[in-house]
Amino acid sequence: MRKKKVHHEEHMDETWLIPYADMLTLLLALFIVMFAMSKVDNEKFKSVQENFNAIFSGGSGVLIEKGGPTLPVPEASSSGDTEETPLPNNVVEDNKMKEVMENLEQQIKSEGYSDKVKVDLNEGGLEISIQDVVLFNSGDAQVLKEVEPFLIKISNMVKGLDNDIKIVGHTDNVPISNNRFRSNWDLSAMRAINVMNYITNMGGVQEGRMSIQAFGEQKPKYENSTADGRAKNRRVEIFVVRKYTAPEKTNGN
Repeated sequence: MRKKKVHHEEHMDETWLIPYADMLTLLLALFIVMFAMSKVDNEKFKSVQENFNAIFSGGSGVLIEKGGPTLPVPEASSSGDTEETPLPNNVVEDNKMKEVMENLEQQIKSEGYSDKVKVDLNEGGLEISIQDVVLFNSGDAQVLKEVEPFLIKISNMVKGLDNDIKIVGHTDNVPISNNRFRSNWDLSAMRAINVMNYITNMGGVQEGRMSIQAFGEQKPKYENSTADGRAKNRRVEIFVVRKYTAPEKTNGN
């Protein structure tokens, strides 16, 4: 009898699986990298980078060069999730005082006090200078009723700051002597005290932040030789004192 030929089963060539698996690995790594870059998170990206390099360091795919690829860590974007460097304390303080000053200037203008109340931000702090005619009757230290709402508005603006506040009284060089005030020293001191009391009692500013000074006629800003100069020298200053050194001025300021 004729022997039947024995047919041996041929096994399929599976070598194609190796580059196919490498390709899938590359695609997976690519999507992980794209996801990490969309978040712009350095810590997460470094973790992905380490995992990504670990994948390739042990592989033998045809598309992998010796040593495996490395991924650059992207620089942090200013619009990403990274924290911005905080501003120095003196700059933060200065910005707050500037904001209060701008609000005060608008309020002064709306109240019609532009020629009698001046605001200045200098190296010492925020200075609000109010002529006596706005606050008192001539030769008196009692705060006028009509100016009380304006003082409340000033109080509401400055009490948002955590700085100390000085109330400073000044007069002109015309002597005063009556049954209430023995001198310009007394008058300037009592005016400062009454303004301080109103700001604390009615305006809600903490008493622990307040202090007074009285200079009488000793620190004029204008010439006392004219009526206009003397009127400007009779003033009470609400001075918000800086806690930090004023920032250096730039050419743009």
